[in-house]
Formats: sequence, structure tokens, C-alpha cells
Amino acid sequence: MAKNETRLNRINEELKKEISHILTFDLKNPNVTGMLSVTRAKITPDFKYAKIYVSILNSKDVDKTMEGLKESSGFIRSKIAKSINLRVTPELVFELDDSLEYGMRIENILKEIKGENKDNK
Repeated sequence: MAKNETRLNRINEELKKEISHILTFDLKNPNVTGMLSVTRAKITPDFKYAKIYVSILNSKDVDKTMEGLKESSGFIRSKIAKSINLRVTPELVFELDDSLEYGMRIENILKEIKGENKDNK
């Protein structure tokens, strides 16, 4: 693995951890509802942008929550600038990661199938 790639991975992990912390403890945007978890962070090699993948459970309105995250990206970015020492603090781009929701849906379908098999025996 290239030295730069290792560094990018380390920064991605650090961003993921720090943004999770900020969303949990510091963000006070009323539009951001539900249980948020940062599933992945992916920074560009030039450090200008970082895509932040979030999973949202039990939200009143997922679209409103995503909008709230976009509105709060400046605040989140300023908190990151204070805690992670990078020459350039990346512009944050939030993306919805629905893989957890997708996994839960598949699990429910499998449970239903198992239940039907027990009934047929």
C-alpha cells in the first residue's frame, strides 16, 4: 500500500470518529433528528473535499435531516479544524448511506421466510 494511501485511510478514520463525536455531542440543529451514525469518510487526495456517509435511523424526516447536515457543515468543519491538524480542512459533503436500513430489511424478509417454513412443516 502506498504511503499516501495509508495517510488518507488514517485521516478518513480520524474524520469519521471526530464527526461522529460532533454529531452526538455538539450539533444543536433542530432539523437533524433520529439516530445518526457516520459509516464512512472518504477524503480526496488533495484534501479539499471529504464525503461523509451517514446512516439515519428513527428520523422524523430523513430529507430534512440531510438538509440540516448540509446547513451545519460549516459548523462541523470549524470543529474539525480545531481538533484535527490538517493544512486544509476539507469541504464536507454529506451522503446518505442506507446500507444499514437495507440490511435490516433483508433480515426481516429472511425472518418472514423462516417463519413460513416452520408453518409449512
